[in-house]
Amino acid sequence: MTRKAKRLLVIALGVAALLIFLLPQAASAEAPATQAAFTQYPHIVDVKFVEQYAVLPASGKAVIVDSRPKARKYDKGHLPTAISIPDRQFDQFTQLLPEDKSTLVMFYCGGLKCPKSHNSAFKAEKLGYTNLKVFATGYPAWIKAGNPGAVSTEYVKKLVDTKGAVIVDARPKARKYDKGHIPTAISIPDRQFDQHIAELPADKATPLVFYCGGMKCPLSDKSARKAMALGYTNVKTYPQGYPAWVKAYGAGESAAAAAPVANAGSALEAGKEEGTITIASFERILKDEPASILVVDVRSPVEYKAGSFKGAVNIPIDNLEKNVEELAADKPIVFICNSGGLSGEAHDMVKLLRPELTTYFIDAEITFNQDGTYKIVPLVG
Repeated sequence: MTRKAKRLLVIALGVAALLIFLLPQAASAEAPATQAAFTQYPHIVDVKFVEQYAVLPASGKAVIVDSRPKARKYDKGHLPTAISIPDRQFDQFTQLLPEDKSTLVMFYCGGLKCPKSHNSAFKAEKLGYTNLKVFATGYPAWIKAGNPGAVSTEYVKKLVDTKGAVIVDARPKARKYDKGHIPTAISIPDRQFDQHIAELPADKATPLVFYCGGMKCPLSDKSARKAMALGYTNVKTYPQGYPAWVKAYGAGESAAAAAPVANAGSALEAGKEEGTITIASFERILKDEPASILVVDVRSPVEYKAGSFKGAVNIPIDNLEKNVEELAADKPIVFICNSGGLSGEAHDMVKLLRPELTTYFIDAEITFNQDGTYKIVPLVG
C-alpha cells in the first residue's frame, strides 16, 4: 500500500470514529423535541366539553380545578366557576374537592406544555376519584374560543385600588346598584346594555370587568359577551360578584338608602327591601298554602326545566312584558330566579305596566336540586 493510500485510510478511520461519537449526542439533543416531557392523563376533554360546565349560573354538575399558581395566574384570569388548587399545593387543599368521589372533576392549567393539570389528576385518582378529566389545552384555548376569563375578589380589589380597569355593575340600577356597589363601578344594567354603550370607554383595549349578584347570576357573563361582540379585547367577569366583595371588604358605595316597607299582612311578611317577602314566610306559604300565591320563574326555559318550585310557571324575563296581561290579579305573584336580580327586575317591570297587581320577589340565592329539593340562602349585602 502506498504512503498516500495509508494517509487516506487513516483520515477515513478518523472521520468514522468522530461520527460514531457525535451521532448519539445529536440524537440525545433532539430527544426532548420528540418525546413527552411528562406523563399525560389519559382522559382528555376539549373546550366544547368544558363549555357545558363553566357556565353561569353555576350548574353544580362538575367541579373545575385550576392547577396553576393562584396569585400569578388564577387571580388574574380563570374559567368561570373554577376553584383554585395549585398543583404544588395539592395536598394542602384536598378538602376543596367534592366529598362524592364519583363527581365529575376537571383539571386545567396553561396549555399543552403544562403538566400541572395532568399531575393533579393523577393525584386525585390516587385519592379515589373515579370521574376525572383534563382540559389539556387549558386557559389559552378557553380564551381563544371567544370566552371571557374570570377574575378573583383579590384581583378586583387591586383594580379598584389602582383604577386599573373599568368595573361594570350589570345588575338593575335602582334596585341593586344604587343601594350598594363596588367602589369605582359604573352602572350598565344588562337589560339596558344597548342603551348605555356610550358609557363604555372609547378605547376598546381598555380592561373591562363585569359583575352582578354572585355565582347564580348570569347578567355579568351576558354583558361581558355583548362587550366582546362590540370589539372590546380585554374583557373579564367577576363571577363571585357583589356578595363576595361585601364578605371580603364590607359594604360598598351606595347611591340611595333602602326605604322601610310595611308588613304585607296575612301570611306574607315583607322583607327589608321594597317588594320582597321574607324567606321564612315564602317557605311557609309553599308548604301550607301553595295555591294562595302564583310563583313565576323568570329564568330561561333550560334553567326552569332543570329545577324549580313545584307549581311555579315559567315566563322568562325577556318574554314578561309581552305576556304581562296574562298575569292573574286574583292572588299575589312572587317572582323567583337564582339570585334576586332577574326577579327584582320582573317585579319592577310589572309594577310599571300593571300597578294594580300585587307582586313580590325573593331576594336570595336559590339552588334547585335534581331530586326536587331546594336551598334558599340570603344574599350578603
